[in-house]
Amino acid sequence: MSVSTSGPGRGVVVTGGGSGIGRATALLFAREGAGVLIADVDGTAARAVAEEVEQAGGTAVTVIGDLREQAVVDRVAATAAEEFGGIDVLVNNAGVMDSMSAAADTGDDEWERVIGINLTAPFRLTRAVLPYMLDAGKGAVVFTASEASLRGSAAGAAYTASKHGIAGLTKSLAVMYRDKGIRSNAVAPGGTVTNIRVDADRGAHGPAALAPYMGAVGSPSRAEEQAAAIVFLASDAASNINGAILPVDNGWSAV
Repeated sequence: MSVSTSGPGRGVVVTGGGSGIGRATALLFAREGAGVLIADVDGTAARAVAEEVEQAGGTAVTVIGDLREQAVVDRVAATAAEEFGGIDVLVNNAGVMDSMSAAADTGDDEWERVIGINLTAPFRLTRAVLPYMLDAGKGAVVFTASEASLRGSAAGAAYTASKHGIAGLTKSLAVMYRDKGIRSNAVAPGGTVTNIRVDADRGAHGPAALAPYMGAVGSPSRAEEQAAAIVFLASDAASNINGAILPVDNGWSAV
């Protein structure tokens, strides 16, 4: 697959690149010839993935920090542009789950953490990267949305709201920048084998209300299957796909 990032001095930013879907995505982009910036709050994990990329003959740099901090966002954008001579692709992948809490049981701390990481941080990073893409007259933004972007029965109130927000942001960007050579799409993973933990009290109202719907999840995907869809959406093969939320869920959204 020919990615729109491949070529000398061009680069990809992958957030949450130290594990799970982000790790698989960073490795696949590197195999396609792109330079990859791996952004993650876990420095050990990010550096380990960068070493994997480099051992395979690719180019990777890391930025460590919490993307809820504007200074970290700015550092990611500036570092990628400096290291690679431009930013062709931004993969907004970093995210956290909630505790499956219903709205009445969702505290301010949980709400602000989930919204901050899952929605505000991707917005801010997209805003920081857009000037580089606009200068180049091209670019692709790919978000990791969720099955919870498509329905109300896949997670708690905070996570569901954050991922519905990602779907809206994806579509807004597609409309606003389609005449500037910039595309915006998202994958909507179903159950996927990653290290994201769900710390839910199964006796609470939220998890109990959701339980009847979770049987339709089906077999979980591998992180590499999600990565393949992300790289496709950023590739030249998807050049006329813009504003799409692509379910990668083994048919869960069709149930």
